[in-house]
Amino acid sequence: MGKAKKTKKFALVKRMISAKDPRMKKEGESVKNGKAKADKDKQLVRRVEQQSTALYFRYNTQLGPPYQILVDTNFINFSIQNKLEISKAMLDCLYAKCIPCITDCVMAELEKLGGKFRLALRIAKDPSFKRLKCQHKGTYADDCLVDRITQHKCYIVATCDRDLKRRIRKVPGVPIMYITQRKYSIERMPDAFGAPKNG
Repeated sequence: MGKAKKTKKFALVKRMISAKDPRMKKEGESVKNGKAKADKDKQLVRRVEQQSTALYFRYNTQLGPPYQILVDTNFINFSIQNKLEISKAMLDCLYAKCIPCITDCVMAELEKLGGKFRLALRIAKDPSFKRLKCQHKGTYADDCLVDRITQHKCYIVATCDRDLKRRIRKVPGVPIMYITQRKYSIERMPDAFGAPKNG
């Protein structure tokens, strides 16, 4: 009789105990880890963001005429490019009285832009615009607007900036006004006549 041929077994790996196996830990080590986890849980502060009382599900009850509209820098510039008078175009969009509001940060941003945007600055300094004071540090207008709408849900934000729109969409109940086809349109406001129709 000849020798029996042994075939090689493929993908056979030597079995090893993993490092996380409870048999590998020493007796005192598991007790220490348990204490460390308990300490970590104590240090971790869990905070749930409080929902605004202005919202009825996703419908904002604080919005109503006269509408207060927070205006961004580029919205004024695009309004000038499209030859739109801000107050009149807002009235045509919402069919109600609108109060354009401008924060100190947006004003500072317009002043920084220099002589090229002096017409936009002159429009922003118009007495029909309501001036809002800022108490925070820094003059970054986007952060200022997002901070203000998270605190108070009574504003509509007028902007053409994509990044700012994306940030505002994360805040529930705040409509966005933007420019499309040489007129103002509004997003996330169900009873607005200027809102785009879905379907």
